[in-house]
Order: sequence, then C-alpha cells, then structure tokens
Amino acid sequence: MSPTGSSPSEASPETPDPASNDAGPAPHRTAALTAVVGSYDIRGRIPDELDDDILFALGFATAATMAELHSTTEVVLGHDMRPSSPGFAHAFAAGVEAAGSRPMLLGLCSTDQLYFASGIFDVPGAMITASHNPADYNGIKICGPRAAGVSLASGLSRVRELAATAPLNDGRAVAVDEGAAKTMREQYVARMRALTRIEEVTGLKIVLDAGNGMAGRLLGEVFGTDAGAASVPFEVIGLYTELDGTFPNHEANPLKPENLVDAAHAIVETGADLGLVFDGDADRCFFIDETGATMSASAVGALVAEREIARARAQGNEQPTVIHNLITSRSVAETITAAGGRALRSKVGHSGIKTLMRETGAVFACEHSAHFYFEEFFGADSGMLAACHLISALAESGAPASRLVDSFDRFAQSGEINFTVADPDAVLSDFAAHAGDFPDNTVDDLDGIGLQGHDWWVNLRKSNTEPLVRLNVEAADVARMQELRDRVSDFVTARA
Repeated sequence: MSPTGSSPSEASPETPDPASNDAGPAPHRTAALTAVVGSYDIRGRIPDELDDDILFALGFATAATMAELHSTTEVVLGHDMRPSSPGFAHAFAAGVEAAGSRPMLLGLCSTDQLYFASGIFDVPGAMITASHNPADYNGIKICGPRAAGVSLASGLSRVRELAATAPLNDGRAVAVDEGAAKTMREQYVARMRALTRIEEVTGLKIVLDAGNGMAGRLLGEVFGTDAGAASVPFEVIGLYTELDGTFPNHEANPLKPENLVDAAHAIVETGADLGLVFDGDADRCFFIDETGATMSASAVGALVAEREIARARAQGNEQPTVIHNLITSRSVAETITAAGGRALRSKVGHSGIKTLMRETGAVFACEHSAHFYFEEFFGADSGMLAACHLISALAESGAPASRLVDSFDRFAQSGEINFTVADPDAVLSDFAAHAGDFPDNTVDDLDGIGLQGHDWWVNLRKSNTEPLVRLNVEAADVARMQELRDRVSDFVTARA
C-alpha cells in the first residue's frame, strides 16, 4: 500500500503497447540505450547519451517491466544533487505515469534512502544518480520491491527493450509526494538509531566529508534535527556539505586517494576521532582513523560482520550467514567463522549480492569497495548505517580508531589496479592457461580468474562496462604481495 493510502490494482496489469503512440520513438534511442544500460545500472554522459526523452522512455519501460514482473502499479523514485537530476527525475516520473503506474516522487535523497523507501512501501524504486562519477555523467539505479537487486538478467534487459519503442515525452508534470518523503526520512533516521544506538554515544568528534554530495543532507537528518529526531550528543564536523553536483572541491569518489586528503587533514587539525568520506549518492562510506590513515574496507567489513553475527546469534540464529565478495581480505572470512557465522563468497556486484542475501537469509554482506549490506535494511547497502555502526563500535571500545580494526587487518593488499586492454576475455583466458607458472595454487573461476595459494591469492577479472581488466592481490606480507602484483601486472601489460 502506498503511504497516501491508495492500493495497486489486484489484477496483474498489462504492459502498455508502445506502438500505440503515433509519433513513434525518438531515432537516437536505440544507440543511446545500448550505451547506457549496463549489467547492474544505467549510466551515461549528458547530454550525448542521456536526455529528458531517454529518461521518460526509461521511466515508461521501468514501470511496464515492474508491472510484468511484480504486478505492481507504483514506483518510488528520488534524485541526487546533480544539475540534471531534478529534471531527469520528473521526466522519469512522467514516463512512469504514462505507463499507467503511479510515481511516488521523493525529491532529493540518498540512494540508500531510496532503497529504504522501496522497502518500507514495498514497491519498486529508481534513483537518479551517477554515484561517484564526474559531473558530466548521470544515471539510474533500479530496484525491485523491498529493494531487491535488478540486473540485466533480472529486468534491465527488458527495460532496455521496452524503452526503445516507448512513447515520446509528453511533458506531463508530476509533483513531489511530500507525505511519502517525510515518512521515509523519519523512519530512515529511526532505523539508523535503533540499529546502532548512536544517540547514546558521547565524547567523540567526527569529521564527515560529503564531497558536496547527498551525505551533506544526511548529516543534518541522521546526526541533527532535520528529520525530527533529537541531535546526537557528540560533535560532527562537516566538510563540503553544500549540495553541488558540479563537485567544486573534489570528486565525490572515495576510491581515489586524493579525495580523502582533505578529510585526513581536518581530522589531524581538529583532533577528531574518526573520519567519514562518502561518495556522491552516499550509499558508500570510507573511513579514516585519528592519525589520518585510511582504514581498510575489508577490515571495517569484518568488524561490522562480527557485530551483526553477535546480534543475530542473540536472536536465536545459531550460525548466521555473512556474504563477502571474493576480493575482500581473507581476514573477513576468518572473522566470520571465528564469530560463529557461516562465510559465503560471492562475485563482485550489488545486484548479485542482494539476490544471494535473500536466497540464503544472510544477515550482512560486504565488498572490498566499501559497500555494506544489511539484512535489517532490506538487504540493501548503506554507507550511513555502516558509519553509525563504526561510531558505536568506537565508543564501546574506548580505543582509538587506529586500533579498532587492527585485528582484522592482518594481510597486505594491493588495492584494485585497472588495465586497459583490447580483448579482456583473451587476457583472462591466457592468464588461466599460465596458472601453472605460479606454484602450489588452485584455480578459481567464480569471478574472473583467481589463483589461491597457501598464504596469498590473486584475482584478475574484467569490467562489466569498460575494456578493462582489474587486478587484486593479497599476501601475508608486503614483499610477497608486491612480487605477485608486479608479476601479474607485467603479464597483463605485455598483452594489452
């Protein structure tokens, strides 16, 4: 049921017939849709690949696809702070309405808030955002009811197919659903606080670098009074909290070390205990300790996994399942097992992880790229919920952040290294053929080509969207990691 009380039709709605539009589809659509619809989301440059007509067509197609798959006649949607996002959101909403469904337009929100809205309202969702990409990009993240993952195999290919022949944008206006937006924000903050009890934390000083992205709005809602809750009793220092999708200070991409520098300096200068650095749509958070050093996403994932396993075991789940993608440190799996959980490896990618969480009843999942997924957040990823967990863990420990994850950070990791190659499949095939050049290993093809040694592993996999192969290496010590990293790097470079 929608928050305003209307109910979707009990009968399974029929997909509208795109061919009934006499004007016909825009001629540039097919090429644009081929370029922007990826394995897990939709992303492209503006205005060359995305414009109001494409967004209208994608809104129409998303509503029609969700009606086919889930017999639903509502879609909740929100948008980030990029200059093109409000217009794109309204065009998408108009397409949803043209398909015979009701758009529940939230206005500005973070991606994890959109997922949360999909969960509490039990409807499919769409978020207009390009996440961490530069300012000349935009895109859409689509989910099924209750924030279920959607990929090419589970709906995006049908969206692309229907969008190619959808009607042209008819210019209809759709208003923001203020009631739904208010309900979402209040319940989102309540959920964050109920799961982590941050309102009981005192004496900490936190730096939050929003990168001019949606975390700037979350700061006032989660830690302040903007969503109707009392302000938290600890200090939060905001950096670049003004919403500005041109990113005037630095890219909202915490994967790049240069985008963590300002937060690190602010932590040291102010004597802060912890730093939080969010990406543009605020579904991902990187952490910096009190010395200005970046904390490993795997180590943070292991710490939160331990907390989530303890919570689930206290509720009667004797061996909770926790998912980790195959690029996380082996310390993650070791921590899960030691805490009484069941460790389950997965491929990289949010749609597959969300599906696997539902299939296995997993209580938590983490990725090397700082995506953290929570059973009690509808299986969706939330950088802010991970941040609140770390704040609570820091307060409970009484130790500095630099020591908080020490026990989870036991191996040397290369970080992800990207190589542009002409034929990624050929490079992977050749690498698999040379696996015997690495002694005492087993070959793992869960995602790309992996080699597993006694105290090391190597993974080489291809990008889903670019002519790249991505290398990750871990070993027991830095020297061994560097040796393996350089050896595989030379192998790939020779075949680029």
